Formats: sequence, structure tokens, C-alpha cells
Amino acid sequence: MEPIAFKPEPHSVTQGNGRVIYNFDIEFSTNIDTATVESFGEEWTKFNHFSDQEIEAIASEHYFDIVKPEWIENKQVLDVGCGTGRWTKFVAKRALRVDAVDPSKAIEIASMLLFDCDNVRLSRASVDNLPFADSNFDFVFSLGVLHHIPDTQLAMQQCVNKLKPGGYFLVYLYYRFDNKGSWFKLIFYLSNYVRKVISGLREPVKNTLCDILAVIVYLPLIFTGWCFKKVGLKAVARQIPLHFYVGKTFNVIRNDARDRFGTPLEQRFTKDEIRRMMERSGLTDIIFSEQEPYWHAIGKKK
Repeated sequence: MEPIAFKPEPHSVTQGNGRVIYNFDIEFSTNIDTATVESFGEEWTKFNHFSDQEIEAIASEHYFDIVKPEWIENKQVLDVGCGTGRWTKFVAKRALRVDAVDPSKAIEIASMLLFDCDNVRLSRASVDNLPFADSNFDFVFSLGVLHHIPDTQLAMQQCVNKLKPGGYFLVYLYYRFDNKGSWFKLIFYLSNYVRKVISGLREPVKNTLCDILAVIVYLPLIFTGWCFKKVGLKAVARQIPLHFYVGKTFNVIRNDARDRFGTPLEQRFTKDEIRRMMERSGLTDIIFSEQEPYWHAIGKKK
């Protein structure tokens, strides 16, 4: 089976450090926050290495836990907002072909990470100029991306448009702590003020402060959660902020601290809001994972 044809054709092709990158115009994109795109480009330049063990463990346990193998195996897949290509690499081992798209310079990092994935094609493009005709892919996913786009509903619709009828769309959007208590929400609102300050700083300062937060905030909370879990109090451990990172490497923790506090545009949604967005995008048979990170869900195109 041939790769899915580009529509329109790329305006240029560059040779990355690993794979070829097809370039499409993004300067005319309207549903994009330039500062956020640039921030992610810097972030992924800094955090540009993930082991196969990290990728497999995180993807299989925390994002693709609600995905049946037959929805991906030997299928044409589209990754919207691929970043470094971590999840692209996970899917590429199972799919027939994967098209990975990102508007930032992170696509150059993905070129290195995916150098040996012959069934992957990389494109520098944004969600509102995805370079493919509608109804072409069997499976589309976008993990931790659409909440950084001004109009998340529109971006989701544009992703779903690329699906064939009967295909599946997997999405992860930041939650609004709708399954947490009031004190948990208070901690978030306080930390959000910190994010707004840090995300506006210059890159070297921003990176340093995020690393400091990873050490003085993330690690103590993660260790507390680990202690409760170790003595068998798993229910208590789950109530500790950042419990999700118990067992994760320090590389992942630093990366997510930079992601959380260094990103200018961040939106959050309740489970019901995400369900409604998915339904409005033409998805049915919607399944939400009850595991962290919240919320990731999958739906089938009518």
C-alpha cells in the first residue's frame, strides 16, 4: 500500500539528522499560538532523548491502555503534534505507516529519534493545515497537544476530519481536576500563577527555574506518594499531587516540569466537556480511561 498522498504538496524538503522532513506553510495558520509553538521547540531541543524502555512503558500503561491492537496493527496512522516523536515510535512498531506532524522545530528532534523507522514520514505543519485529504487515515491520535491550541474544539474537528468512517481518534487533554477535591484544585490554581510568570521568561531562565521546581517540588511529592504506596496505602498515595510520576525517571520528571510551567498557553477541560467536544466532532463509542493522565479518551468516527 502506498503512503497517503500529500494535499497540497510540500513547498520544500529538508534532510534532518535522521529522516527527511516535508515542510508546509504554517505562517498562514490561524488556530495557533506562536509563543507556545516556539516554547515547545525549545523544550524538545532540551529534552531530546528517551529510551525505548521509557517510551514503551509510558505509552502502553498510560496512553494506549484503551486502544485495541487491531485498531492500529497494519493501519495508516496520523500523529498530530508529534513533538520528539516518542509516541510515533511506539505506534510505528505496530502500524503499517505513520505520518507524524508538528509545527515546531521539535520535528528536527523527531527526525533523529525516528531515524530507523522506515515506515514513518515527518511533516512540519500545523493542525489547521494538515497536508492530507479528509477521510484517509484508519487511526489518528493527538496526545497532550490540543489544549495548547486556541480553539481546541476546532483543532479536534480537523483531526477527526482526516479519519476514515469507522476509524478511531485517541486524544489526551489536561483535566480540570473534576475528579479531585477542593484542596487539590487550590494547589493547582496557586501553581498556575507560577506558570504564568515562568512561561513569560527568557528560555535559559525558564529552563533553570523549571529544573529547580522539579527538584524542590516534584521530587518531595513523588517521594511521599512512593512511601504511601510502599506501605500498601495505595488509595492515599493516589491523593498526593504528582503521584503519577512514582516510578518515572528523573528525565521524564524534569521534562514534564518544563512542560507544565514553561508553556504560555494551557487550557483544561472536564470529562463531560471533552465528551461533548468529541461528540460534536463526529465521534461515537467514546471510552475514557480511568487511569492517569486525565483525561485521555478514544472515539470512533461515525
